[in-house]
Amino acid sequence: MAEYAFEVSSVVPAPPAAVWARVSTMTGVNAELMPFMRMTHPRGMDRLDPARVPLGRRVFRSWILLFGVVPIDWDDVTFVRFEPGRGFLESSPMLTQRRWVHERRLEPVAGGCRITDRVAFEPRLPLLGPALRPLYQWVFRHRHRRLRRAFAGG
Repeated sequence: MAEYAFEVSSVVPAPPAAVWARVSTMTGVNAELMPFMRMTHPRGMDRLDPARVPLGRRVFRSWILLFGVVPIDWDDVTFVRFEPGRGFLESSPMLTQRRWVHERRLEPVAGGCRITDRVAFEPRLPLLGPALRPLYQWVFRHRHRRLRRAFAGG
């Protein structure tokens, strides 16, 4: 099967701890995705707490909702690595993806924090890969624009 991959990176004017406080919540994730998408989560799972994130096992199933209402996919959110304040590595099956790998790294840099998202995926329908790659890149560029805007002004 073919695998597709890309990377998106941005610097925001905030320390990694402040960035982590936002990106480790489903409210923060959804703020990045909206108004185009929203991810569901079980009650009580808004904050990704290391004590409640079993590595290598599904944490929960998240429905991905187009414009926040129309189900278009699901993600069996599964973390391989979870490092509060530094990032995570998710490797999950999805309805449309045999394998979805999302690594987010937070690194301190002069004047703030570099956020890097690396994504690799293997579509269940291989012919979709060439179309999905630019779509997913656009989604992650949108997420980074929203993050930069959220942290603008320090």
